[in-house]
Amino acid sequence: MPQAPYAELSPSPRLLLGPGPSNVHPRVLRALGKPLLGYLDPEFLAILDEIGAMLRAVYGLDGGLALPISGTGGAGMEAALANLLEPGDTAVIGVNGFFGERLALIAARQGASVVTVNAEWGRVLDPEAFRESLRRQDRVKLVAVVHAETSTGVLQPLRELAAIAHEREALLLVDAVTSLGGSPVSMNETGIDFAYSATQKCLGAPPGLSPIALSERALEALAQRRQPPATWYLDLALLRQYWEGPNRVYHHTPPVPLLYALHEALRLVLEEGLEARFARHQRHGRALRAGLEALGLRLLVPESYCTPQLTAVLVPEGLDEAALRGALREEHNIEIGGGLGQLRGRVWRIGLMGESSTAANVLVLLAALEALLPRFGFEVPHGAGVSAASRELGRR
Repeated sequence: MPQAPYAELSPSPRLLLGPGPSNVHPRVLRALGKPLLGYLDPEFLAILDEIGAMLRAVYGLDGGLALPISGTGGAGMEAALANLLEPGDTAVIGVNGFFGERLALIAARQGASVVTVNAEWGRVLDPEAFRESLRRQDRVKLVAVVHAETSTGVLQPLRELAAIAHEREALLLVDAVTSLGGSPVSMNETGIDFAYSATQKCLGAPPGLSPIALSERALEALAQRRQPPATWYLDLALLRQYWEGPNRVYHHTPPVPLLYALHEALRLVLEEGLEARFARHQRHGRALRAGLEALGLRLLVPESYCTPQLTAVLVPEGLDEAALRGALREEHNIEIGGGLGQLRGRVWRIGLMGESSTAANVLVLLAALEALLPRFGFEVPHGAGVSAASRELGRR
């Protein structure tokens, strides 16, 4: 008996204000529908060259290597650790959230000796704790930290950590999944040797690619490996033969439409200008936090270390946090995120990333929360959140 046809896809046009994905610009959506090219077509290779050049500009990297891994941010994390570490190497890894824990887990799977430097979730890592940890090791290959911890919204200062790592001739690996395109990364100035990110956050592209960047020091470390990495798909020596040079060698079939979308998203980033883009994220993050506090809500992270593009809000005691998120989605068409790991059920995570970082989105979300919170037993001052955010947005 013939099966009835499935309905045409018609996903709801959500306002995506969670930890990712974020909404994308219409130009990026249009890029997804452009004609496919073969993976060795000269036109397509020229597009790849431009993506690499634009990624270097966004990462603040001169020289080195920049390319997008076919996979999400987790693939970038795994590529970094699998290529930089060999069995028996020592890695010192900062853990102050869910993704710091994941760094340590994947590093251990490479056969490395993993030493963690820990801090309370929602607080920054202490550089002196890294200095002391490195002092106790004979030789450290790698120091790794999360720049903007997606589980908490902490923005970790990096310059001092880079200096500490380089004093011991270790490489600095940085998770820039939530920071790239929303906060300064500046690999050359900061001293970062390897960074990875994801396309669906502040870069404003669909999920599915992980842009990575390596300094010359990191490339030299790859060349000095004693044996190839255990991964074939994420082997950067092989991927580099496809992404660079006059004689490209096929490695795997690239996701052509996603690369088109990333190309257009990077064009938008550079057209806006990095400093202007960082200032936009700062302005809207401050306005959101001012509005949330005016509603009587408490924030997880102190203002001085809060990443502007992601804010963790403590759920009021006794409130059904998942039910409120569901009401936001079903009644107001807005998505925000819940907590991960030890913060599951304890925080909401609100993202203002890339195309989603607008003044209008701040005000729409605060108005929706003001309407919903009293129904869940949390009374809020009428109009206070929108008023406080509006005042903050009006500041120069």
